Amino acid sequence: MDKIQILKGFFIGILANGLGLFVVVMTMAKSSGRNDGFLRVLEAAHAENFLGKLISLGAILNLICFFYFIRKKKDAYAAGVLIATLCMALFTFIIKL
Repeated sequence: MDKIQILKGFFIGILANGLGLFVVVMTMAKSSGRNDGFLRVLEAAHAENFLGKLISLGAILNLICFFYFIRKKKDAYAAGVLIATLCMALFTFIIKL
């Protein structure tokens, strides 16, 4: 496998997770009825110990990216997305400690 393609897949996975986290947080902010901002919702999530759950929900876009790359036969990109997902899982585990 080409290391450049794996690295690109890794960055795509990190960006997809970040975008997914943003969508989940903004959805929560709008549904709370208080027009809270992105950072304020993240601070509240951290204070109430459910930040890891938000990050995990944000990883749903990684699943979509992974299967897209598998379907297009871009296995190196899919491997990068998988590595990014594992890194986010490790990060979520560390936050829980």
